[in-house]
Amino acid sequence: MITELLADLDAESRELDELVAGAGDWSLPTPAEGWTIGHQIGHLMWTDRAAVLAMTDPEAFQAQPLTGDVVDRTAAEAAVLPDLLELWRDSRKAVQEHLRQASGKIVWFGPPMSPASMATARLMETWAHGQDVADALGVERVPTKRIRHVCHIGVRTIGFAFLLNGLAVPDTEIRVELTGPDGEVWTWGPEGAEERITGPALDFAFLVTQRRNRKELAIEATGDTAERWVPIAQAFAGPPGGGR
Repeated sequence: MITELLADLDAESRELDELVAGAGDWSLPTPAEGWTIGHQIGHLMWTDRAAVLAMTDPEAFQAQPLTGDVVDRTAAEAAVLPDLLELWRDSRKAVQEHLRQASGKIVWFGPPMSPASMATARLMETWAHGQDVADALGVERVPTKRIRHVCHIGVRTIGFAFLLNGLAVPDTEIRVELTGPDGEVWTWGPEGAEERITGPALDFAFLVTQRRNRKELAIEATGDTAERWVPIAQAFAGPPGGGR
């Protein structure tokens, strides 16, 4: 499984690499307030390095000071590096190499992760920040089956989203049915569940990465728990997001 995940992570990274390598002006603002294309790639590089540290020296990872502005600050610092593209290429290669050899749980900013979950999270972040870059450049990306990984982590973090927002984790199971780019239906949860989420997989990926407003998405929620979850859906670690 990890081999397939890493192959998809590499493919997602290469697609974004091709987009930014030809972008020219990395100071172009993206839809994330205050973030340029350089910030987006700088953040991916910084997070890659954090993941490597978590795998190689978990005590040092946990000891690092994490102030409230760490995400914005590190992205800004990396954005001005003249060799940022090569640094990001190196960092993502290092992540993949370490994940290929990793075993057991990996400490992280949220709950500890298995190597497979970490690979999925790196793909999710690459896809999400890649969307910011694509939007900045006015490029419409063609969705691939790789968004299934983004959807998967979105489903797996339903309880996490409730906790982040100070809410009790519901014990009600939710059935999620999404239509992939090729028309295949991807499902999670018990088939007979009354609580349901349905819609296009791409729209669900936008929702859980907070890259689009729900009003723009063809996501249908049935049941109280499903309805309460959709506005707080969040597939990434960190405090509750307010959009990009």
